[in-house]
Amino acid sequence: MDKETFKRKTVSFYRYVIVESPFELRNKLFAAWNELDCLGRIYVAKEGINAQMNVPEHYWEKFVDCIQNNEYLKDIPLKIAVEDDGKSFLKLQVKVRNKIVADGLNDDEFDVTNVGKHLDAREWNRAMDQGALVVDMRNHYESEVGKFEGAITPQAEKFADELPEVLEILKGKEEEKVLLYCTGGVRCEKTSAFLKHHGFKDVNQLYGGIIDYKRQVDQIQEENRFKGVNFVFDNRLGERISNDVISHCHQCGKPCDTHVNCSNVRCNLLFIQCEECASSYEGTCSDACKEYVMASPERKQELDNIHQYRPVKRYFKSRC
Repeated sequence: MDKETFKRKTVSFYRYVIVESPFELRNKLFAAWNELDCLGRIYVAKEGINAQMNVPEHYWEKFVDCIQNNEYLKDIPLKIAVEDDGKSFLKLQVKVRNKIVADGLNDDEFDVTNVGKHLDAREWNRAMDQGALVVDMRNHYESEVGKFEGAITPQAEKFADELPEVLEILKGKEEEKVLLYCTGGVRCEKTSAFLKHHGFKDVNQLYGGIIDYKRQVDQIQEENRFKGVNFVFDNRLGERISNDVISHCHQCGKPCDTHVNCSNVRCNLLFIQCEECASSYEGTCSDACKEYVMASPERKQELDNIHQYRPVKRYFKSRC
């Protein structure tokens, strides 16, 4: 990719729709997007499609035509990345999954199409001003680096665990106005139907998620209420929405919101690290991992046999 002479545009989109033959749609999309030199991670399921990908700018119109000519994707809202170096993805993966987002739910128990109201940026800000409950439907490591002020931020590490946690947090507030937000909207869509099924009367979600919120506030000159970085699940690991830094380096405690993966491939822990600690620890999360990456091949083999470099959890929970 470093040798490419063209730019790429990172885009995300989703739609809950009944897909009659997920494998057939998967094959059709892979063939079309591979021909356009697209890269990304796309999930197809019987309940719909969820995609994050990048597209060569000189193929953008052909890509949009491909979207418009597909019965499942026609007129689907496209969310363009806020910050983009064109290297969000390095290969094209189109996979068939049971769900487009793993949620742990039995969707036969409630109407997944009975979703909440979608609010644009101005409506969202007004609802916040009026004291509505704001709930972040992302994982703890996402909200740690960026969130709406005053938002409820569950501490779950995955969406399936977050749903029951949010239901418990909101217990007794079924009559209050609830605002849901996430990266691009796909998790809020399912959550809104889930909450309505459990008796919540006034459920709303941010149209297009944080990504489109930033585009909207810039376009209409509305106040940006989101503070910090929007975590993204690609090689960028984040895109800045505001200049506020609300988190800290997990090693030294200095203000920092840069997520990295531990450079010890046996660990690969996701954590926040400042430039000084990255230099001091050789991009690793601990002294033990630093020892490993700096060790000779013979010493690495010894350390591998000890099995002491595999973290219990995939994500670091800040103690700062």
